[in-house]
Amino acid sequence: MTVNQLSFLVRGAIFTVFRELGPGLFESVYQAALAYELRSKGLLVEEQKLIGVQYRGVVLDLGFKADLVVENQLIIEIKSVESIHNVHKKQLLTYLRLSRKRVGILVNFNAAAIIDKESLIRVVN
Repeated sequence: MTVNQLSFLVRGAIFTVFRELGPGLFESVYQAALAYELRSKGLLVEEQKLIGVQYRGVVLDLGFKADLVVENQLIIEIKSVESIHNVHKKQLLTYLRLSRKRVGILVNFNAAAIIDKESLIRVVN
């Protein structure tokens, strides 16, 4: 499966979760629901995957936890905030760069609608 096909499936699962749950819940609830939805489609999903940071050839024990990694190809960063800011986009871009992944999806479930470009953003490294 290409990353574009995977991205399409992930966006569909995001819409399904949003329709079922609506806005206003904690990020952890959306993460669990989205992981369930993606697994029900037969996809490999890792939650809170620790990705180490390499610094000058040394892997540091400290790193970051990607909310969801799907099929070891795509990172999903989940937010439930008033609005997405540039720092959220930069965060996901850094996660992609450090994990050597090409595509990520930033989603804000605390939006009136999930269809606008302010609540669902595809980020390419």
